[in-house]
Amino acid sequence: MKQIPLAELEPLVRGAQDLQRTAEGFMPRRLPKWLDAQMPDPGLDMMARMTAGVRLVFETDATAFELDVLETGLQVVGEERREAAFDLYVDGAFSKRQLAREGRTIRVDRLSVPPALSIAPGTPSTLTFDGLPAGSKTVELWLPQSASVELSGFRVTDGAQVRPVAPQRPQWLHYGSSISHGMEASGPSATWPSVAARLMGLELTSFGFAGQCLIDGAVARAMRDVTADFISLKLGINVVNWDAMRERAFVPAVHSFLDMLRDVHKTTPILVISPIFCPLVETLAGPTLRSPSGIYVPERSAALSEGALSTGRIRQLLSAIVERRRSADPNLQYLDGLKLFASDDAADLPDLLHPNAAGLVRMGERFAALARSLALPGRP
Repeated sequence: MKQIPLAELEPLVRGAQDLQRTAEGFMPRRLPKWLDAQMPDPGLDMMARMTAGVRLVFETDATAFELDVLETGLQVVGEERREAAFDLYVDGAFSKRQLAREGRTIRVDRLSVPPALSIAPGTPSTLTFDGLPAGSKTVELWLPQSASVELSGFRVTDGAQVRPVAPQRPQWLHYGSSISHGMEASGPSATWPSVAARLMGLELTSFGFAGQCLIDGAVARAMRDVTADFISLKLGINVVNWDAMRERAFVPAVHSFLDMLRDVHKTTPILVISPIFCPLVETLAGPTLRSPSGIYVPERSAALSEGALSTGRIRQLLSAIVERRRSADPNLQYLDGLKLFASDDAADLPDLLHPNAAGLVRMGERFAALARSLALPGRP
């Protein structure tokens, strides 16, 4: 096998805003380095290091390639470690999925107060993708959505060439919560935004951060600085989960987020998406807490309910915000999240909060099916 220098691997990365140098290689991150100084929560940094939507894309005549990786996976105490899956596509068609299991593990004990974190050490793995068709082809390798990944080595068949491929599809930026991050998906190409992007012919950049979609101004500025033909914002569920805002703070926060995007993306289509079905908090306010059985439950005293937000109320507020702005901003639209996942889909909501793998695929398919009526970029 022929060694490809890491400096030639870096330009093949798509969907990352920063490549953090390490002793052995580099680690893609989904938020830029400057945001570190404004990081509101270590959890956001952890989620930004997970490579949801990040891919290696290149043209090659190699019939095999190897990638040295050190993944850092996530495990909730009492549950299996989340799989770190790598999905390979060749000329747009799914080829194979490989798992990395030997890397570090972040263990979360949610039953301790406060939740306790520990890190179990691990070792690098070499992933081999062979049996590729002869001749020139475009290779797209989706990195794990549920792990961070350090890349330290890249090799191809002796004599083969590797060339970057310039993006050809419209650029889609998507901001959302764990439902968009998609750790429950079967693999990184099976999150709902990934499914929709392939069906719609869009180039996805995912700002889906599990537990961390809290309308942070710094994230708006990070998105503002990325080229985009289409932007979507799936807002609300984490605001309820955290009990982070009441109506008085939520409405201006959404306006400010949109204003920051419009500083640069003056006429780019923006779609605001409200929460999908969540039976816990359709009419009740958060916060939502994870019970020992793994099911989420709302917990709030009646005395603290004035101005508190449920997902049902957030849908009303987001619809009103978009309607209020549309006379001055005709490229702004609203989508009711219940069109993506509603009460009829509740069988695919095992913890009452997160859709399972089948539910996420269905969300992506439904979003793509709505593309024509919403006049979204890409193929209908």
